[in-house]
Amino acid sequence: MFDVDKIRSDFPMFQNNDFIYFDNGATTFKPRQVIDEILKYYEFNTTNVHRGDYDISFKVSKAYDDTRNVVGKFINCESDEVVFTSGTTHSLNQAANYLKQILNEGDIVLTTLIEHASNILPLFEACKLKKATIKYIDVDSEGYISFDSLKSLMSEKVKAVSISHVSNVLGCIQPIKEISKIVHSYNSILIVDGAQSTPHIKIDVKDLDVDMFSFSAHKMCGPNGIGVLYAKKSILEKMEPIFYGGGSNARFSKCCDIVLKDYPEKFESGTPNIEGVLALSKAIQYLENLGMENIHKREVELKEYFIKKLKELDNIEIYNPNTKSSIVSFNVKNVFAQDAASYLGNKNICVRSGNHCAKLLFEIIGVNESIRASLYFYNTFDEIDRFVNIVKEISIDSVIDIFF
Repeated sequence: MFDVDKIRSDFPMFQNNDFIYFDNGATTFKPRQVIDEILKYYEFNTTNVHRGDYDISFKVSKAYDDTRNVVGKFINCESDEVVFTSGTTHSLNQAANYLKQILNEGDIVLTTLIEHASNILPLFEACKLKKATIKYIDVDSEGYISFDSLKSLMSEKVKAVSISHVSNVLGCIQPIKEISKIVHSYNSILIVDGAQSTPHIKIDVKDLDVDMFSFSAHKMCGPNGIGVLYAKKSILEKMEPIFYGGGSNARFSKCCDIVLKDYPEKFESGTPNIEGVLALSKAIQYLENLGMENIHKREVELKEYFIKKLKELDNIEIYNPNTKSSIVSFNVKNVFAQDAASYLGNKNICVRSGNHCAKLLFEIIGVNESIRASLYFYNTFDEIDRFVNIVKEISIDSVIDIFF
């Protein structure tokens, strides 16, 4: 049972603001434990890692390295399979960098039309460079992958399939384990964008049998600017880094010979986001104390209640009523999405409007712009009621009255 009042007391944003925050798909609030860890680093432990021969550097370096163990346990992998990045975008670009190593002219990469730009644009660039082809797996109206389509597209020419675990617009949770079996039967690799799944459901990369998996801390109560790329050791051994510099090499010579460190360090050139890594550990600890299964159950209850209340309104069109996640995508009939979102913003309600960085999705849902309300475990049924009471008032006339 969630004690929502107690949970919300952990988040200073609730004490310092008076609005309804339904934009958790963009970023989440941070609990006091995460904020305190960042302040602790700057106030008491500021130093670099893996460079200083003094006690405070040893202390911080150990805490930094220990976070790999925390992440590894959280997603069920070995600590040396955890690469720290600046976020999911960085992670997916690093994954695409590996495709540049393995793709040949005429090869194929599969993806879908519902992908976030951070997944699909690096694929475009890799395929263009290597003269490979991108093909799209069919999905239904709520974004779920068609197994018939996937099977029909698979061949020995398909070197990789890169998809989101949970769509950032439609909230569909793809059956990754079953998809993996099909992909691997053709000796292809499976790359998964876990930005919208890792904060909400239990992730087990070994059970899912993914080859690469990425996520960001800021969408799961952690700080900005830190993310994770998981990859199987067989890939990490061969994959070349995007960045080169201090911290990632063992030695180099004036003849341009470079000996890189072993993974994961070879992918982490430069001074890392130390405070971000330390705070990520606290964010994971916070989520695990709540229980990922409990978080998902809570969010599904919120989503189902939200959908039920929206269906009672005659001015709303919902695009994903059946997906079992915390994302609700809709439009107010006859009102431009951004105008409706601005109306809500004027009423102290935070939602996202636009194409949500998924610019090909219009081919699936038939509209270029939509409103996204994305919930998290700290949201409440009362907030949903207040939201619905306001959104039912939105019309062209009500928008004009406020802004014109």
